Amino acid sequence: MAMYLEVHPDNPQPRSIRRVADVVRAGGLIAYPTDSCFALGCQMGNSGSLDRLREIRKLDANHHFTLVCRDFAQLGQLVKINNSVYRLIKAATPGPYTFILPATKEVPRRLMHPRKRTVGVRIPDHRVAQALLAELDEPLLSSTLLLPDQDEPMTNGQQIKQLLDHQIDAVIDSGDCGTEPTTVVDLSQDEPQILRAGAGDPSRFE
Repeated sequence: MAMYLEVHPDNPQPRSIRRVADVVRAGGLIAYPTDSCFALGCQMGNSGSLDRLREIRKLDANHHFTLVCRDFAQLGQLVKINNSVYRLIKAATPGPYTFILPATKEVPRRLMHPRKRTVGVRIPDHRVAQALLAELDEPLLSSTLLLPDQDEPMTNGQQIKQLLDHQIDAVIDSGDCGTEPTTVVDLSQDEPQILRAGAGDPSRFE
């Protein structure tokens, strides 16, 4: 059964955040809130939890996973960024955007797009997510909590606990968050390409 923890949205309790971080470090798969919607998350280098995430979401080999980062310094270790891309990302973060960029050697190959060698990265503007990232002191491999038979991401922590109780290891609930996933922008080519218009204003990349 999944651990269920209610945390304050503005002042998340450190003890609860530590408990969830310990679950992640032990190879667990969690559901947690972000500034766009709930996400599934696990340790970047854990293949077992990655396989479980793939199974829950029924993802194929071409799916772009997202590495959720605490800050720009952490993000810069995972992807290759030139000056123009740096300015674009810096102006939009933290916020509900996912950026597709060429991965560095720090990223396991199984997390990259098999042909393009790219990966998604983002910095959330959400206090609970940021508290967890600070406690982990490493990126969190994530994917929107959108189940194959549903049209919108799940929004209620208790419902997530009930539905995925035997498939995940912990749920952090800080109240309902949105149903709109991040805006996804491919910055791996010469011109930005909006792959998905979502919670973030896409006009700054058009």
